[in-house]
Amino acid sequence: MSAIPFGFVGAVWGHVIMGFDISIMSLMGIVALSGVVVNDSLVFLDFVNRFVGQGIKIEDALMRAGSSRIRPIVLTSLTTVAGLGPMLLERSFQAQFLIPMAVSLCFGLLFATAITLILVPVFSLVGNDVARLWHRLWSGTWPSREEADVHHPESGSVHI
Repeated sequence: MSAIPFGFVGAVWGHVIMGFDISIMSLMGIVALSGVVVNDSLVFLDFVNRFVGQGIKIEDALMRAGSSRIRPIVLTSLTTVAGLGPMLLERSFQAQFLIPMAVSLCFGLLFATAITLILVPVFSLVGNDVARLWHRLWSGTWPSREEADVHHPESGSVHI
């Protein structure tokens, strides 16, 4: 969910660059953009969680997930932008209604994909450190990052 505002920023800049006003169709494009951006983040974080569940340290899990998921995430984004690209260049009267939605999707997706691949891992590490800090404040002990990521099968939950 943290990537959605960056998609919105990309969509607004796309409207500025292309010279379009933000309209209702632009907002519909931003809603569609939010779904694609959240999907990109979920694909990435699913792989991180799988690696952490296998006992891999959070930093290594983020690196492995990034290297294994960068191609599908980038290809999904680029194919969507390429598919909507001709609509951005269309000048017919009928297309003028849909162009703001395509601008929102294309520019927001390009910006949010780049940000997602950088900030989602950073936010994951920050969240891990916040959980460790909370544990420190609550129990008085400071767990390592590995201890903060340990999954205890008998309890069915992550134990910090």
